[in-house]
Amino acid sequence: MTSVVVWFRRDLRLHDNPALARAAESGRPVVPLFVLDEESRDVRPLGGASRWWLHESLRSLAEGLARTGLSLCLRRGPASDVLPEVVRESGAARVVWNRCYEPASAARDEKIETTLHAAGVETESYPGSLLMEPWEIETRQKEPYRVFTPFWRRLRESYRTPKRHPAPREPTPGPATAGDRLDDWGLQPTAPDWAGGLRETWEVGEAAARRRLADFIEDGVGRYGIDRDRPDLRGSSRLSPHLHWGEIGPHQVWRAAAPLIEAEAPGGSGPEALLRELAWRDFSHHLLFYSPHMEKDNWRPAFDRFPWREDPKALANWQEGRTGYPIVDAGMRELWHTGWMHNRVRMIAASFLTKDLLVHWRHGEAWFWDTLVDADLANNVANWQWVSGSGADAQPFFRIFNPVRQAQKFDPAGAYVRRWVPEIARLPDRSLHQPWEAPPNALSGAGIELGRDYPLPMVDHTAARERALSAYQQMRHP
Repeated sequence: MTSVVVWFRRDLRLHDNPALARAAESGRPVVPLFVLDEESRDVRPLGGASRWWLHESLRSLAEGLARTGLSLCLRRGPASDVLPEVVRESGAARVVWNRCYEPASAARDEKIETTLHAAGVETESYPGSLLMEPWEIETRQKEPYRVFTPFWRRLRESYRTPKRHPAPREPTPGPATAGDRLDDWGLQPTAPDWAGGLRETWEVGEAAARRRLADFIEDGVGRYGIDRDRPDLRGSSRLSPHLHWGEIGPHQVWRAAAPLIEAEAPGGSGPEALLRELAWRDFSHHLLFYSPHMEKDNWRPAFDRFPWREDPKALANWQEGRTGYPIVDAGMRELWHTGWMHNRVRMIAASFLTKDLLVHWRHGEAWFWDTLVDADLANNVANWQWVSGSGADAQPFFRIFNPVRQAQKFDPAGAYVRRWVPEIARLPDRSLHQPWEAPPNALSGAGIELGRDYPLPMVDHTAARERALSAYQQMRHP
């Protein structure tokens, strides 16, 4: 009997995996395959933190498949070359996968499909990584959405939870197919080993994702709408890297959260807010699917005239958490240590880079791409352009986050800043978020000399805000 190849991509799970389920249901021998494709045209290579996560996730997936009797084949190279090779070696007559929606990935997949069909090999792809595929949701004028709120309203009324796909129990293993050793891919750092904080912070893999979702639904989702903006609290789900790598799917999250909405106390907003965040994730993919240029270029062409500043020193200070603004520095240090940053702080840090420092959003997006374990092309690009003002449904450029006020509002007792900026932890609450305003006795009592123990602010926010607004007017009226 001819076998079927299951091409894993960003769906590194056994439960609720349409492609894997359909392959197992066919009764054919199953050959699970993952391809590390760093060579296909325009497919962006993974950042360092993503490579670390991928290593751990593939190890977990291989162990899970082994418990069902299947062996994960690992290959490296252009997927358009690897897929036909594995088909020939395994005698497969069919290849199945779950769809990706980034423009370069979609173009590559279409090419692969054509090649396999020409060789007489059947293919089938399935939805599995978004709530609704980009072409399933459009305005009444049959156009793509450009504004989130009506997008969310349409998705909310149109979405129907699809059939649940159980993990395969006893699939028939396909023929042994030679592959690479995961350790030989060099996805994890060696010297220096910068991933210690990632290992401390995360459990990786499908089982960990399912536990995290269950724990959040039980203990956290009820207050999510209130607590999710507070970096000093454990108010967010921290599901984003698991969702990006497909260790858990968005339909699984929806099924877990949606039934809680009707049971929620009046005035509550947790489960609904979580579903809205899932929809924002879909919206970002929707935007990139219909506007592929936004990966590298401004969605709003007017921003091509914006007078961005090339300032490598300022960029380095921001990357290293040495801006002199404690909430920004806390976020950048959290990112470096854990591979993750609280979403509210992501917005504050991005606003500071693009508006206080006038550094192009592309530099910030590239840094996040390299350092985030949940680095997702559509979300990363869309959110950076949202903050900078150059994207669809963007925050208006004139709305510039004040880092001190944001810190006072969302980290009122300073617990978040004290954790990640310990050199100023002994300052009293009233001075913690703006140490340059601290009385001399408060600084000396805390053992702090500004400029030595902690940097002075890179810029004065009030002056930087005026400079940014002037630059914006210059762009609008050249």
